[in-house]
Amino acid sequence: YKMLTLTNIQKTFAPGTVNEKKALCGIDLHLEAGDFVTVLGSNGAGKSTLFGAIAGSFRPDTGTVVLDGQDITNLPPEPPPSLVFLMIRRPPRSTLFPYTTLFRSMTIAENLALAYLRAGHGRSPFSTITKKDRAEFRDRLAALELGLEDRMNHPVGLLSGGQRQALTLLMATLVTPKLLLLDEHTAALDPATAEKVLELTKKIVAENHITCLMITHNVPSALVLGNRTVMMKDGRIVLELAGAQRANMTPEDLLKAFHVESDRMLFSAE
Repeated sequence: YKMLTLTNIQKTFAPGTVNEKKALCGIDLHLEAGDFVTVLGSNGAGKSTLFGAIAGSFRPDTGTVVLDGQDITNLPPEPPPSLVFLMIRRPPRSTLFPYTTLFRSMTIAENLALAYLRAGHGRSPFSTITKKDRAEFRDRLAALELGLEDRMNHPVGLLSGGQRQALTLLMATLVTPKLLLLDEHTAALDPATAEKVLELTKKIVAENHITCLMITHNVPSALVLGNRTVMMKDGRIVLELAGAQRANMTPEDLLKAFHVESDRMLFSAE
């Protein structure tokens, strides 16, 4: 069934001024439950603006955003992470919403507890974490294979960038969100660490059957991660790939199709 449906999403910033910018021009997109869709496009294509419209950072000028049958077009600026969890690239603030930001002075366990209680359905953020919860945190940390399960009482500020991104990804999925939005979440990492975080992303999304949209500038990765790829240009979706068409598409063919051969950043590692 359809988990996410976007209909005629339009957004113009600073309308009627010299700085007018048509950022989204009638976006129509749907995701089935469990879809993992990679999103490509050069700078200014509208990728992050699209995520902002979905996450409720602003209200689109026209159109609707329907998530799991619920119209969320007019979500508050900080929707519950059980609905939408947005993870962005800018360190040290790895997420959009304050209550899911990593607190560097707090321990790993404390950060996990805060994310769990805030995202938990019907639970008060002032609830307490049980021994069973802590055991679950340890098991989930161990699955990352980064040794963090033995550092649960260490401040997050002592972790490397890759460890922090992996921890944030775990926080995002302690309580499975209906939709996970990843906006170049490995861009600030070195190539080896970025690859590790991408593998963790693929594993966590698959195991929890999470519906996911992931922005990337890495064309080869975009064509192999997940099950669908969309290309954005000038605020529009200009290509959707899935199935055999996607499997047979090479990065070179994709770039040639949209006359962006000169935009070498699309080939760069995140």
